[in-house]
Amino acid sequence: MNHRCPINTSEMAKAYEPHAVEGVLYDWWERQGYFKPEIAPPDAKPFVISMPPPNVTGELHMGHAITTFIEDLLIRYQRMQGRAALWVPGSDHAGIATQLQVERMLAREGTSRQAIGREEFLRRTWEWKEKYGGRIQTQLRRMGASCDWDRLRFTLDEGLSRAVRECFVRLYEKGLIYRGEYLINWSPGLQTAVSDLEVEYCEEEATLYYFKYPIAGARLEEGPGVGYIPVATVRPETILGDTAVAVHPDDQRYRHLIGSTCLVPILNRPIPVIHDTYVSMEFGTGALKITPGHDPNDFEIGQRHGLPILKVLNPDATMNELAGPYAGLDRYECRRRLWADMEAAGLALKTEKYITQVPHSQRGGEVVEPMISTQWFVRMRPLADAGLAAVRDGRITIVPDRFTKIYYNWLENIRDWCISRQLWWGHRIPVWYCQDCGHMTVARQDPTTCPQCGSARLEQDPDVLDTWFSSGLWPFSTLGWPEDTPDLRRFYPTDVMETAYDILFFWVARMIMQGLEMTGQVPFHTVYLHGLVRDAQGRKMSKTTGNVIDPLEMTDRYGTDALRFSLLTGSTPGNDMNLSEERIIAGRNFANKLWNMTRFVVTNLGANPPHADGELTDLPLALADRWILSRHNLLIQEATRLIEAYQMGEAGRQIYEFLWGEFADWYIEMAKARLTGSDEVARTTVRRVLVFVLERCLRLLHPFMPFVTEAAWQHLPHTGEALMIARWPEPGVRDEAAEAAMHAVMDVVRAIRNARSEYNVEPGRRIAAVIAAGDRVPLFASQAEVLVSLAHLDGTRLQITNELAVKPDQALSLVVGGVEVYLPLAGMIDLAAERLRLRKELDRVSGLLARSEKSLNNPAFVAKAPPEVVQKERDRLAELQEQAAKLRRQLDTLGG
Repeated sequence: MNHRCPINTSEMAKAYEPHAVEGVLYDWWERQGYFKPEIAPPDAKPFVISMPPPNVTGELHMGHAITTFIEDLLIRYQRMQGRAALWVPGSDHAGIATQLQVERMLAREGTSRQAIGREEFLRRTWEWKEKYGGRIQTQLRRMGASCDWDRLRFTLDEGLSRAVRECFVRLYEKGLIYRGEYLINWSPGLQTAVSDLEVEYCEEEATLYYFKYPIAGARLEEGPGVGYIPVATVRPETILGDTAVAVHPDDQRYRHLIGSTCLVPILNRPIPVIHDTYVSMEFGTGALKITPGHDPNDFEIGQRHGLPILKVLNPDATMNELAGPYAGLDRYECRRRLWADMEAAGLALKTEKYITQVPHSQRGGEVVEPMISTQWFVRMRPLADAGLAAVRDGRITIVPDRFTKIYYNWLENIRDWCISRQLWWGHRIPVWYCQDCGHMTVARQDPTTCPQCGSARLEQDPDVLDTWFSSGLWPFSTLGWPEDTPDLRRFYPTDVMETAYDILFFWVARMIMQGLEMTGQVPFHTVYLHGLVRDAQGRKMSKTTGNVIDPLEMTDRYGTDALRFSLLTGSTPGNDMNLSEERIIAGRNFANKLWNMTRFVVTNLGANPPHADGELTDLPLALADRWILSRHNLLIQEATRLIEAYQMGEAGRQIYEFLWGEFADWYIEMAKARLTGSDEVARTTVRRVLVFVLERCLRLLHPFMPFVTEAAWQHLPHTGEALMIARWPEPGVRDEAAEAAMHAVMDVVRAIRNARSEYNVEPGRRIAAVIAAGDRVPLFASQAEVLVSLAHLDGTRLQITNELAVKPDQALSLVVGGVEVYLPLAGMIDLAAERLRLRKELDRVSGLLARSEKSLNNPAFVAKAPPEVVQKERDRLAELQEQAAKLRRQLDTLGG
């Protein structure tokens, strides 16, 4: 195997070109086997992440991107810590989404799944998956995902299918899976039950219909509470399935009617008036129609009161025979006609606009219907109790902690889980029904005969399992469970489950419950939840809004590292982040800055470049060297601590601030004088420090920006094949005295720079300075070269003394941390011209100030103008007053 990096390191390009190195480096990393845990020593402690499997239908979006970047950062960090880092990749068969794609394809061909039959439909779906299913893996590679692609899994592959069957049968044998009638979310367009996660509630304006529920044996004219009960609903068509009207037991308006009978409008079917504390006396009319077959809350009330359950909707959302004269009508046409009939019969009271949450199918987009249906369910209470205990006793930690209470609340109030779906693509439910004796067989292997009567006439349940059922097994099924595989023994339990907070309940909680039930162990010790990526204004990205930022387009334009760094440093645990293209451009600029500082170091290493791994204890270190090494040691300590605490964004921000704000802007600038000087020892020292600090910073930054750091590192003198398998740096001892001394010098430089800017001193002009440093004279005298270089002073006119008996005349006075700095203005600027410029500017500002004061002293303006306009004018006045005061101070300093 050729271990040599394919990047040409004979000469470092003047500019960083991400597209010239990203693909080359990634292919080389993968060929070298760096993504595999076996790259670590055999006795290395494992660190394992199971990739949340993206839909096989999917194309990369920002949600995938941030998930990938965070997980890749953790894996690269742990790999550099010497762990046997395994990141298991895979994809999900995405039952509904994939079936929709293939059905649309068939429709374009002029056929349908019903026309071609189940077997041919599944053949065509597998064919579609083989053709398009690898797109997302290709895109993840472009993002730098260092997964072990040899361990790629798919939720419908043979091993995972065996795991799904084993889980189903075990749960059934323990009495935790049952078949029964329950209220589920029904998607009329998809013709299947859908999970809660696949339902999106949208706030919409609806119509609230008020009508009369006639009291049996009474006349409507007798009024509310005697002749009828007033009721309100947003779904009049469900009136036809009502089996009671409920009132609160303490409601004086209706207490006398409890136990009486009323009539379903139009159908005149008698139903009871019942009492239940669920009913709100303040909402609507205070009376609630109860439709157990089409409303989840009504279903619970119906169970408590033993009410019959009527289903008046067909699977396609048309009305069935129980709807009487409305049978066969679409649900919305039924609503229109029923209301018209009620108006004609004198049963309508009024309508009013009403804002409500309307449930839509996430996949099909149509309004879903709560509907009673015979389905397969998992009994969740025992599983939920185990999941609660695992977090409460500390075996699992949720980051950030505020989601722990949300997790508890969901599991404490959990309902049984409907796991059957009326689809063809997915894991077929392993249940067979004998067509002769009716016996039901649940089996791990397909049975050939009925165990009860011996008949071969067996028919498998037509439904498939909810996709979340199989993905709930993901952390251990991908490692070979239920077989006792070497991977399962070495890499399970995994370490971190990183995903978006919006699937904490529907996936993370189910992995915890199923992992505990199937393996007896928690599937991971930490759950890290990231937020959603929104646009620059904080809006959710959507194609409809037109505000989607395409990660592939951004990497094409600015490079992968730019996108990675902007997302990683812009995110904090559990919080949404706003992303703009400007932030990504800033990431690109940082990559360029890193390349440029590396190129500066490389081109100044001399004929015998120092090795990056060399120790520095034998060097006569200058104050600047001691300062940067101490700051560098603090950075390693803090970056390590922050990543271990899952504060990756803050770690990245601190690395950025150090590299750009301290190493490049200060240390490299201070180093230039020694690099060009005649002192060979000083040149050697600064070269070794430059290489030492930069090389370790590239290691720190590698998990955030793997491509540019690897490409830059290859140009430095180093040992080892690749940066990505180099060890994470260990912090050395801090030199706080050096830090304090250097910061004092830097503060003086900043103050002089600010003064030069304030007085518009020409950038190339070197100026005189007098520094009264008190007992710090030795420090500032030793750093005279730094002061001259960085503050652009005239070395021949720099005076450093402990104190001044007489202050210089017409000199700008600066006080910085107890040090006095005087800058003689005559050598800085043309005094007469500067006085003239300042007077003109003061006249201009004074005029604006007078107009602003006049407006604010006008009672009519203050009373009539919008408050925000008045506040804006007050802020402007304060700003102008500050500008005027500053100009007067400057004129006083100039003597006029």
